[in-house]
Amino acid sequence: MSTAANFLNAVGHTLSALTLYPEGHRSRELALDKLFERLEELLAEHAPAVFLFLGDEVVFRSHPLKELKEWEWGKRLAGIGIQRLEIDGRATRSELEELLDEVLARLNLKAVDTTEARQMRIGAIRYGRIGTGEEGDSEEPEVLDATIAFTLGEEAAAIRWLHEEIASERELPLLEAEAVVRSLAVTIQGDREVVIPLLRLRNYDEYTTTHALNVCVLAMALAEWIGLGAQDARAFGIAGLLHDLGKVKIPREVLTKSGKLAPSERKLMNSHPAHGARIISRSEPDLEVAAVVAYEHHIMINGGGYPVMQFPRDCHYASKLVHVCDVYDALRTRRPYRGAWPSDKILAYLEERSGYEFDGELAHAFTQMVQAWEPRTAEVLEDELVPLV
Repeated sequence: MSTAANFLNAVGHTLSALTLYPEGHRSRELALDKLFERLEELLAEHAPAVFLFLGDEVVFRSHPLKELKEWEWGKRLAGIGIQRLEIDGRATRSELEELLDEVLARLNLKAVDTTEARQMRIGAIRYGRIGTGEEGDSEEPEVLDATIAFTLGEEAAAIRWLHEEIASERELPLLEAEAVVRSLAVTIQGDREVVIPLLRLRNYDEYTTTHALNVCVLAMALAEWIGLGAQDARAFGIAGLLHDLGKVKIPREVLTKSGKLAPSERKLMNSHPAHGARIISRSEPDLEVAAVVAYEHHIMINGGGYPVMQFPRDCHYASKLVHVCDVYDALRTRRPYRGAWPSDKILAYLEERSGYEFDGELAHAFTQMVQAWEPRTAEVLEDELVPLV
C-alpha cells in the first residue's frame, strides 16, 4: 500500500481513537504518534501532500488512490466542507492534532455551514473547498438558462483561484483544474433534458473566469454529442478550461479596453496563445492536448487567424472543436466593445463561416446540439454577419 494510503488509513484510525478516548489518554496519544510517523514518511516522498476527496474517489497528486476507493472518511470529509487537504513539510504534530479536532467538531455539528470559510489554514496545513482562496468571496454567479438549481459557484471559484496562481508565477494547479472538469462532467452527463449550464457574465472583470468555465462545458458537451468517449471528453474539457490561460500575461488595461485596440495592443493580445501553451507545457508536460489547443484555438481552417503559421498545416481536432465553442461563448457574452449576440445569430455565423474559419462538421454538430439543448426564442436578425476580431 502506498504511503499516501497508509497516511489516510491512519487518519481514520486516529479519528476513531480521538472519539473514544479523552485528551491525554495513552491510546489517543499513541494513535497521534503513529499518525505523525505516517505523515513524516509521506512527506519524505511527496511534499507538499495534496489530497482531493471527490465523492467515492480519493485523489492524491492527480492520481486516484484505488486502494481507498469508497473510503468512508473521504465522503465524510467532503460532507463537512473538506474537499481538499494540503500538508507541507513544515507540519507539526500539534497542527495535525488541531486539524483532527476541527474535523471532529464539524462532524458533531447537526448542520455545517461550509460557505463561511472556503479555505482554512492551521500552520502548514490548508484545508477546505476545492480550489478556492483563503476566506474568499462566497457569492455564487448567476446561472443562464438552467432548468435545475445549478450554481457552479464552486467551479467558478476554483477557476478564479487557478488564474490567480498562474498570474502570481506559481505552477499550474492541475489537481484543481481536473477537479473542476470532473464536477462539470457529472453535471452535463446527468439528465439529458437538462439544459447545458452556462454562467451569465455580470461584469467584465469576471470574463476570464466565466468564459473558461463555459468553454469547458461546451467542449465536453460537444465531444459527447459527436460520440467521443468520456476520457476524450474530459481531455477536451481540460483544454477548454485552459485555452485562454495565456491572458494572465496580458496587461489588464488591454484585456478590458472598451475601444479598438491599437496595433501594439493587438500584438500583445495576439500573444496570449503562445503564452498559454508555454505555461501549460512548462507546468504539466503530460497536458499535450491542452497545450496544443491553447496555441491553436484562434487559428482558422483556412490558415488565417493567429498565431500566423510559417508552414500551413492542419490543426489538432481538439483545437478545431474548442475554437467553435470559444467563438460561440465569446459572441453570446457582452463585451466592452460590443453587445451580446442572440444565439440564433451566432449559430448562423458558425454555419456561414464553416469550411474556412470553422471545421464544417464540428460547426454543424454544434448547431444541432445547441438547438436541441437550448430553449429557442424568436429573434429578428437585423445586423449583417461580420468577421470576429
